[in-house]
Amino acid sequence: MRRTPGRYLGRGVAAVATAVALWATCPANAPVARADSVRDREWYLGPMQADAMWKVSTGQGVTVAVVDTGSDGKVTELVGQVLPGKDYTSPTGNGWNDTDGHGTSMAMLIAGTGDDGGIVGLAPGAKILPLRVLAGGGPNRPGRDLKRVADAIHYAADHGAKVINIAIGVPDLSSSPEDRAPLGPAVQYALKRGSLVFAATGNDAQSGNPLSYPAATPGAVGVGAVDKTGTVGKFSTYGPQVALVAPGVDVPGHCSKSLAHYGDGYCIGYGTSEATALASASAALVWAKHPDWTNNQVLRVLINTAGKPKTGKIPSEYIGYGTVRPRVALLDGAGDPGPADVNPLFPNLGSPSPSTAPAGKSSGKPTQAGAARGGGAGDTGAWMWAGIAAAVVVVGGGLGAAVLRRRRAH
Repeated sequence: MRRTPGRYLGRGVAAVATAVALWATCPANAPVARADSVRDREWYLGPMQADAMWKVSTGQGVTVAVVDTGSDGKVTELVGQVLPGKDYTSPTGNGWNDTDGHGTSMAMLIAGTGDDGGIVGLAPGAKILPLRVLAGGGPNRPGRDLKRVADAIHYAADHGAKVINIAIGVPDLSSSPEDRAPLGPAVQYALKRGSLVFAATGNDAQSGNPLSYPAATPGAVGVGAVDKTGTVGKFSTYGPQVALVAPGVDVPGHCSKSLAHYGDGYCIGYGTSEATALASASAALVWAKHPDWTNNQVLRVLINTAGKPKTGKIPSEYIGYGTVRPRVALLDGAGDPGPADVNPLFPNLGSPSPSTAPAGKSSGKPTQAGAARGGGAGDTGAWMWAGIAAAVVVVGGGLGAAVLRRRRAH
């Protein structure tokens, strides 16, 4: 998520992004902006027909693990939404400590209640399991940090998280195969336990467009970002790892104090982080409506009901199978769940089974999913992606330092 200077919402005047914001400090409680300052900025809720969807499903009964910088359960719109989790950066933490704000923003976008005019999540009935794997103040070591991510995936799968949201990652050239080795077995373990793993593809399309992990790990659902016109964000890392896209431009999130001149509040940001959170929330909505479906069936319906181009190859390296549209499944009843034991992206990974060991190696190549497009009321307007044009992404620049990055670029 990139916080945009001059787009600060709340009690301050402007947000100031600085080089030190990667490990910025934020207070335990964020002041709340007025409803017309925040809810109205959640532009995607209208086109997604959130109010109508919430009459059918709010995500209640579904736990979403947020593997990130922690999720502050004391923030107004997250009170009562955040479960005790685990802090891999501290021997005693429960995942609630978030000195950066990124993980808290992801939790808000997924399950925020909107209380006191705050952010309302796309799945406000879901619960958040916070798993803190990043903390500021020390050197970043990809091997250590990716091992934390892998451990957190295992923990989430063992503690009832149906959806695992990972809006952080490491570019391939910033890590070794040994650093990334724990991710494959962890993702496959989660699939065997019946979970879905959504991971941000990254914000590096204009900086060499490197693969990023865990988004490029076989079994993970890589998520890219689009704006309100359906255009792929120029920053959104593209390639065969992109399975779906979701809104990720001009999205409100939690600001840390160091990013605002006066006080704390909400910033407008963009990145594949936000897109991943909204894709995870979409899965929670569908799963809550159909609790008997397996992870494979939920994912298949998300793919089959995604907004797709009228022409061109699908999957596309820019949008994957299309833009998430949970309303098509919830309001129109579209989308065939298909076989319970076949992963629509990676069929070689096998079926979910809590008692079995992690599956063997996958070929890593996504396969063609079903092409049921869905339809019905609400498919008017550019944002509904009735015909998405291929995005042109300018590739250039070099890779940054080896660091486990949140999917908000600074």
